Amino acid sequence: MDINIEGLIGAASAIGAGIAVCSGIGSGIGQGIAAGYGASAVGRNPGARGTIMSTMLLGQAVAETTGLYGLVVALLLMFVKPFGK
Repeated sequence: MDINIEGLIGAASAIGAGIAVCSGIGSGIGQGIAAGYGASAVGRNPGARGTIMSTMLLGQAVAETTGLYGLVVALLLMFVKPFGK
């Protein structure tokens, strides 16, 4: 069985890209939890809706950056040639 270096690098890049995209799972769960708690807080205190919503959206934006970084890493692994070939 012959294993060439280009095939090995391609396979490792594909596996790494799949693992990197899995970071979107955590950010999705975090955003769902934040939205649920935000809706619950607005239900308890409708007068503070603006403050609660702005804080919730800021937290969701921070949680989303993890998923976006994972996507960028996956795209780099899949489409950038590691050794310029």
